[in-house]
Amino acid sequence: MPTTPATAANISSNGTAEAIMLELVDENGTTIGTAEKLAAHQAPGQLHRAFSVFLFDEQGRLLLQRRALGKYHSPGVWSNTCCGHPYPGEAPFAAAARRTYEELGISPSLLAEAGTVRYNHPDPASGLVEQEFNHLFVGLAQAQPSPDPEEVGETAFVAADELAKRHAEAPFSAWFMTVLDAARPAIRELTGPSAGW
Repeated sequence: MPTTPATAANISSNGTAEAIMLELVDENGTTIGTAEKLAAHQAPGQLHRAFSVFLFDEQGRLLLQRRALGKYHSPGVWSNTCCGHPYPGEAPFAAAARRTYEELGISPSLLAEAGTVRYNHPDPASGLVEQEFNHLFVGLAQAQPSPDPEEVGETAFVAADELAKRHAEAPFSAWFMTVLDAARPAIRELTGPSAGW
């Protein structure tokens, strides 16, 4: 895997781990400061900027990822195509495109903004809290994913009618339905009425 700002930021020139910083925001999404990533997720959580990406194939199926088991937050659960946090000062759109490539080895086509959603989701398993102002994006995946195994355990394309069954049978991230529901108007516009989203 190529070294990117995300992977390089974890190791300093002297070989020690550097803190990953997140952008703290107010209820309107205005930047008010920064916090270290883990600290921002410790209860009760600090409101920070995030993004969620939903990519679809030409049949209107959503690309899901199962988060790698080694992730410190919500390991092994299914979630949307890609989610993460912009670096302080990084545009959410740029961060969404960057992380989709870093995690899945694909560059989204026709990536478009799909609004924002604010939520507070505790993760009972880890005790961490997702207190996020989340920028939503929808687009097309026109290549097969080539996931980074440190980030992604597996991927699957699912149709709208398959998602409910999968959601009932396997654990999903605490935030998944919140971000999916908020992005549905843009998803329907992208995939058309026949896809059933």
